[in-house]
Formats: sequence, C-alpha cells, structure tokens
Amino acid sequence: MSQFSFSVLAKDGAARTGVIRTPRGEIRTPAFMPVGTAGTVKAMLPGTVHDLGADIVLGNTYHLMLRPGAERVARLGGLHKFMNWPHPILTDSGGYQVMSLSQLRKLDEQGVTFQSHIDGASHLLTPERSIEVQLLLGSDIIMVLDECTPFPASFEQAEKSMQLSMRWAARSKTAFAGAQAAEKGHALFGIVQGGVYPELRQRSVRALCDIGFHGYAVGGLAVGEGQENMLATLDVTVPHLPAEQPRYLMGVGKPSDIVGAVLRGIDMFDCVLPTRSGRTGQAFTSEGVLNMRNACHAEDLRPLDARLECSASRDYSRAYIHHLVKSKEILASMLLTWHNLAYYQNLMQRIRAAIQNGDLSDLAKNFRSESVD
Repeated sequence: MSQFSFSVLAKDGAARTGVIRTPRGEIRTPAFMPVGTAGTVKAMLPGTVHDLGADIVLGNTYHLMLRPGAERVARLGGLHKFMNWPHPILTDSGGYQVMSLSQLRKLDEQGVTFQSHIDGASHLLTPERSIEVQLLLGSDIIMVLDECTPFPASFEQAEKSMQLSMRWAARSKTAFAGAQAAEKGHALFGIVQGGVYPELRQRSVRALCDIGFHGYAVGGLAVGEGQENMLATLDVTVPHLPAEQPRYLMGVGKPSDIVGAVLRGIDMFDCVLPTRSGRTGQAFTSEGVLNMRNACHAEDLRPLDARLECSASRDYSRAYIHHLVKSKEILASMLLTWHNLAYYQNLMQRIRAAIQNGDLSDLAKNFRSESVD
C-alpha cells in the first residue's frame, strides 16, 4: 500500500493548490524545489533552505552515482542523513544528462553508456539501474529514466525518442514494483515526452497512464524552445493528465514561466536558476532582475528587496553586495543565493494564497507588470 498521497485543497481555473503527503513530510503545492545536484543546494545550509519555505529539494542521480557513489551513500545512511535534510527529496533519473552530455554517451535500447566527466570511466545507466540508484539514495520521489528530447527535433525524431522513453518507463515501473518500493514509502513519477508536437505529447500521456504512476512530469521543455512554445505545449498536455495526481514541470524556470505554468495546472517545479544566478551576481527582486556587478549599485544603500522577510534581502545594502561581487568574495554567492531562494519561495507562497482566495488572475496580471524576468 502506497504511503504517498495528493490532495487538492482549492482551485482557481486550471490552477490548484494542495498537499503531497510523504512519510518524511508534507509538500505544499504549487511547490518550487531548490536543486541540490550533488547533495547540496550550493552556498546554502540545509536548515536555511527549509526555513525559507522549501518543503522538498532535488538531487541528481547521475552526479551522485559518480561521486560519492550510490552504494556509499546507502552505507552512510542514505542521502537524507548524508546531507542533513530530513525532509522529502526528489531525484531525477539521469535522463537530462542523456541529452546534455551527448558527447560523452552512447544511447541504445538497453540504456545509456556514459563516459564520466570526472575520470573518463564508463558507466551503464539502464532504467533498472536508475531505479536501483535512486532507492539506494533513499529518494522519496523517484523519476523514471527517459531521454530528454532535444530542441529542435523533427516529428520523426521526437516520436522515436518518445517511444523509447515509454518503453523505459514501463521497465522503470517493473523495477520499482519488484523492489516493493511503494510499500517502503517511495513514489514513482512518469515523464511525458514528445517535443513540441501535440499528438506525441498526448500519446505519451496515454502510454504513461496505462502503466500507472504516483505522479506525472512534463519533460523535454526549457531546452531552447522559448516560453511561447513551452506554454503552448502545456496547453495541449496538462488537460490530459490525471487530475487526482501531482503534475511536475521539470527544469522550469523563470518566475514568469512558473506563473504561466501554474495557470495551466502544474503543481511542482525545479530549476537551477535562482542558485546559479546567485553565484553569477544576479538578484531576482520585485523591481526586476538586478545585475549586482553594475556600477549603479556601488553607492546604493537600499536593501535588495525590503518586501521579503529574509536577512539577506533586507539587512545588507546593494552597495555592500556590489562590493562583494566585484571583490569575488564567497559571501556574495551566499547572500545572493539566499535572497533568490527567498524570492522564489515567497512567490510560491503568494501563488498558493492567490489560488486559495480565487484571485490568481490578479496576481498574474500584476506580476507581469513587475517585469521580473
């Protein structure tokens, strides 16, 4: 019997707010998951990430299986204990690396043979091995292995890729069931593929629903197709996904992407943008994105964003952070990452409240006028 459940608490049009329940805690939706690729949300303490409002973080199967190794993490008590994060963790399957590391891999029906970017060693990642690795890590939400279809791709290329992903999804489900993972508190999500082609997306949804999963992700977006194509693809995909299960848009994204996807019924998000931007001198604020390298901040005593209840956002001047960035001080990355995650979690809290109050359209209209991306 699965210990994973999802309840919708309120709706506003296609948008909904709810709660995902796992043995390690509840996840308020719509949710943004900070990315902890190698067992760490870069430049952040785990407790601070949680205090900012994150109920769940994301770990990376590919990177963790290479270093320190899934078997080692298991021997050390699992990823939660290893990284001092007692709350839910979602792990991706390694499928994105199938695309992003295309120069280092060989793809066939069996799986993906990777050449490690660390030491050049060869590794075979199959659907079965991906499930095994994620279970060794102790992930609460496990993703099936898929091929992230690149953009652009012809209909024929996208179809072939999608069909392979569906066969891998079935194998992932068999491996997950064979390990009796649901009974142990784990959940398995399928991933919709099909490029920007409505027919392929809908065929993928039907195939995944026939297999049956705890939740459904939309993959293969935010890979260069642009926001208009992304939202159009969601328009023809999300209505076909089961309403009683969570929907996850992988690798997204900019704040305006998130608002647009929530309006279309998406419940979960992840993206490296707030943390990566923090390490490159950018701050997301209610005034827009600030490039803290710019000289205009050199004598600006205003905080990054006084609207946020966050020390990094309110207690340090723009002038000081500009100085830290220009001086390449580690504290610059720490403060900007802290602030950006506060901004994103505040956005999700505002979205959840707006759905509950039935005024998400007002938030979306006013949000667009803020020009935050």
